[in-house]
Amino acid sequence: MKRLARLLAYLALVAVLGLLAASLFMSPERVPTPPAPPLTGQVDRIIIEKSARRMDLMQEGRVVRTYQIALGFAPDGDKDRQGDGRTPEGEFTIDRRNDRSAFHLSLGLDYPRPEDRARAAAGGYSPGGDIFIHGQPNALSERFKLRGDWTAGCIAVTNAEMREIWAVTPIGTKVEIRP
Repeated sequence: MKRLARLLAYLALVAVLGLLAASLFMSPERVPTPPAPPLTGQVDRIIIEKSARRMDLMQEGRVVRTYQIALGFAPDGDKDRQGDGRTPEGEFTIDRRNDRSAFHLSLGLDYPRPEDRARAAAGGYSPGGDIFIHGQPNALSERFKLRGDWTAGCIAVTNAEMREIWAVTPIGTKVEIRP
């Protein structure tokens, strides 16, 4: 009888710890409705402030929308090499759109740039690549948002926000990523 009680207590403890661990990475979130007024036209610039975890969409020098973002899992500093978990810093351009991404929609940045490739070649390592602005992993329900900085170096927003960004951001849009 004591063994059964210990086993049940152990299983209950494991279940509670599992739920606690899951809550660190995911939290239910109400699906936000797009803010009014809806964005019209196209954005001409995106400014990302890594330290503030903020992304601003710009039209004609004005901020028209601001989003809270997640970054690479080790966000401090400029991206140096593949696997470092950093989000690159500098001036980039949206160079591709992927509506079949593993993450809800994605807008690709032109990283690595020639200077990133040259630095990596001189050091004998890969600069990495595939840096995107994207939504949450497709495997998650619309109701969930991963907490903290969790990407491999990308910039992540909610799925609803990504749909709004996708609709107004053409290829060729300039992106500035600041420390």
